[in-house]
Amino acid sequence: MTIRHLRIFIEVADCGKMSAAAEKLYISQPTVSQAIKELEDYYGVLLFERIGKKLYITEKGEKLLFYARNVVKQFDDMEEKMFKGNYIEKIRIGATMTVGSCLINDIIRSFSEQNPQVEVYSYVNNTKEIEERLLKSELDIAVVEGEVKSPDLVSIPEVHDFLVLACSTKHPFAEKKVLRLSDLASEPFAMREEGSGTRALFERYMADNRMPIRIAFEGNSSSSIKKAVIENRYLAVLSIRLLEEEMKRGQIYVFRNSDHDWDRYFSIVYHKNKMITKEMNNLMDVVRSYKHVEILRDTDFGKIMK
Repeated sequence: MTIRHLRIFIEVADCGKMSAAAEKLYISQPTVSQAIKELEDYYGVLLFERIGKKLYITEKGEKLLFYARNVVKQFDDMEEKMFKGNYIEKIRIGATMTVGSCLINDIIRSFSEQNPQVEVYSYVNNTKEIEERLLKSELDIAVVEGEVKSPDLVSIPEVHDFLVLACSTKHPFAEKKVLRLSDLASEPFAMREEGSGTRALFERYMADNRMPIRIAFEGNSSSSIKKAVIENRYLAVLSIRLLEEEMKRGQIYVFRNSDHDWDRYFSIVYHKNKMITKEMNNLMDVVRSYKHVEILRDTDFGKIMK
């Protein structure tokens, strides 16, 4: 078994077809087939189920795939470190949309000040996409607002956060101090896209309370949702960390859940088989320094009650 075998295996897993993998690697399809057979013989396991014209990776194949990605990356890093005198340590950080909007730039700045020798790559998307990249070893570590589903990922809640119901200060709700959950039934909502941790938490809460959500707008950025709230008088449920400026400008009024059912944490997430590097430990220390919600302590919130 060689690095070349692993590179071919990874490409087949990503493409789902040996012919496509062969084309991308500029080798023949029989060469790809032989490499996969040699890997299967070496480990004594079936790596792919062959159904029709498509390959489906097996459970054993998934396990090998994670290790293969890491081994290939470490090999490439070793080659670069040995052959290039100016090699720079790197860390690949993921962040979900809310974290990306309110915290990740501060976290990266603090990390870079303490670790100037480390090159940082960051990627922002929703919880589902970040989870997939961690599983593919395309990210080293992430800060995530939602719950990750894969048992192969370690999730450590570290940064306190809570969601609030936001409305325009011109909305009739802005004149109230208390809302009943039933008041939301016929109101139009601006919602995050499917796969968002924020959306998942709110949808689960409303479903548990048998309350419908009338979705009038969907967007994958907090700025577009806040604009919809201010200009179109929609309601939205967002992290309190995203609304500080709009509240100070008198554009948005917020309600907090009276039972704290919308309280949550941003979590540090990484693969359970990931080797924890010094850079990852340093990043985790930086994230923990943002543990508490310091903003808007003196703000007079409205309340939502069941």
